[in-house]
Amino acid sequence: MARLIIIGAGPGGYETAVEAAAKGLEVTLVTDGPLGGTCLNEGCIPTKALCRAAALHDDILRAGEFGIHASLEGVDFPAVMASKDAVVEQLRGGIGMLLKKVCVVEGRASLVDAHTVEVAGTRYEADNIILATGSVSASLPIEGADLCITSKEALEFTSVPPTMVVIGGGVIGLELASIYCSFGCDITVVEFCKNILPRFDDDISKRLKQSLVKRGIKIETSAQVQAVRKAPGGGYSVSYLQKDKECSVEGSVVLMAVGRRPNTDSLNLADLGIEFGRRGVAVNAYMQTNVPSVYAIGDLVGGMMLAHAATFHGKRALNHILAGQPSSGEVDGIDLSLVPAAVFTVPEAGCVGLTEAECEGREIRVLKSFFRANGKAIALGEPDGFCKMIVDASTERILGCHMFGAESSILIQEVSALMSVGATLTQFRSIIHAHPTLSEVLQSLA
Repeated sequence: MARLIIIGAGPGGYETAVEAAAKGLEVTLVTDGPLGGTCLNEGCIPTKALCRAAALHDDILRAGEFGIHASLEGVDFPAVMASKDAVVEQLRGGIGMLLKKVCVVEGRASLVDAHTVEVAGTRYEADNIILATGSVSASLPIEGADLCITSKEALEFTSVPPTMVVIGGGVIGLELASIYCSFGCDITVVEFCKNILPRFDDDISKRLKQSLVKRGIKIETSAQVQAVRKAPGGGYSVSYLQKDKECSVEGSVVLMAVGRRPNTDSLNLADLGIEFGRRGVAVNAYMQTNVPSVYAIGDLVGGMMLAHAATFHGKRALNHILAGQPSSGEVDGIDLSLVPAAVFTVPEAGCVGLTEAECEGREIRVLKSFFRANGKAIALGEPDGFCKMIVDASTERILGCHMFGAESSILIQEVSALMSVGATLTQFRSIIHAHPTLSEVLQSLA
């Protein structure tokens, strides 16, 4: 029986382990943290649990708009956090059940050679090794960086801080800003780039910023943070340069949310000659490193650091292993360049494919639609939203779609599915959408 070692028990690691065991491989899964990795324990899932609580809070406050007389007696924040923890614990237990056919080893792993891993003095051997150690929070090399909290600590508050400065206007920073804004925290986001969500289309970023500001979140863009210092009256002061002007803002806590970096610590990559750099481990189309028996997946390889990307990286690596490691040709039909993304702010945002800027030099058509013209959006009291689709002018193939508005995280998946089968704009137009639904935002756009 072929043997496989997977280092890391996040979505990429544990889901690949389950599938590999089901396909008949002898699998050893090594983890130096709780099952589920960052996504389940410190990221996607606890954040979404808090998003739900924040949404309920907001819905109660605006119930009067729908003729419902309700009052908010208060927020039992420790109970909110306990509910979040219960969700995480339930899912973690479920993963444990899935891994019954997998040998789970707890401890920090390092590579000994191309087929051997050492954990706490014990060595394990396998035909192939998959590295899935994920990422860790990045930080700016500035004075006072050690005074900041990370997203991990922001998910462990025992009470809502009165004020918060968020360094970074990416997905992590904006989601947490949106959650704590709902619970009454005074939020200021300081972002280095000219727009929030730098990887999104500019039109979406600009309009979403307007929506977040309307909710009460202060956002400073084109702002280069210089230092974080303790403020005389308590709390912290964040100084930054904006258009050559020295500015500062104070908060009771400062969240460092400038992204994540690949976690290569302890793996011993250099000694094995495995190529890696600041952006992650170098891999080929099969997720194979330059050492053929060693693969790397997920956040470890940089790019789009998303749980679902890691899952499909793992599928690609496993398919290649099961196929006998062919050196050329396709081993599956997975398009790893087509990864949808969702941001759970209020309102949500979603994207897939290319931005308009990334299509520079190509003949394209840009199609737009607005949630305020959609009957379901109006009925929901969620008219704030915008959708943009980019289409190749000659082939009519969809190149990208970007949106913000209610349920954008769900709507973007329809476009992703269409793009995965190479659908054209004409074909898209012929698809009947149920009425009244938010999906008609896409239909009206086409």
